[in-house]
Amino acid sequence: MHSRKKGKSGSNKPSAKIKRSWNIHSAKEVEQLVIKLAKAGNNSSGIGLTLRDSYGIPDVKLVTNKKITQILEENKLNKKLPDDLIALIKKDIKLMKHIENNKKDMTVKRGLILTESKINRLAKYYKRSNKLPVDWTYDRSKAKLLIE
Repeated sequence: MHSRKKGKSGSNKPSAKIKRSWNIHSAKEVEQLVIKLAKAGNNSSGIGLTLRDSYGIPDVKLVTNKKITQILEENKLNKKLPDDLIALIKKDIKLMKHIENNKKDMTVKRGLILTESKINRLAKYYKRSNKLPVDWTYDRSKAKLLIE
């Protein structure tokens, strides 16, 4: 986003949207696994990785016709803040700790500014889509309280 590169690297899902024959789990079992992993403290992306790597479920939506976040919302297990916003806030906290110890590190100072702008941009989107309250603002001094 803030670099001069195009950023096309990353994994892509297979284009075929079919349920694989080797997938032995039913929709109920997958939903129960998602609930169990959420109660263990995993976020939705962590749940997806665990299901893929440990249980051999490549895509929850193909099996259950619901996304992981929809399953969590139905069972009231979703968090106050979305996962991507939490990850950016954690990154901001980590950068703040670094800059306290290394006051002359201007590269990190720029990274801190860019991270905060990403947080504000994402928060604006979530306010528009009613996933965050309209009066929610990011305050760097209270960032640690948001995560806990």
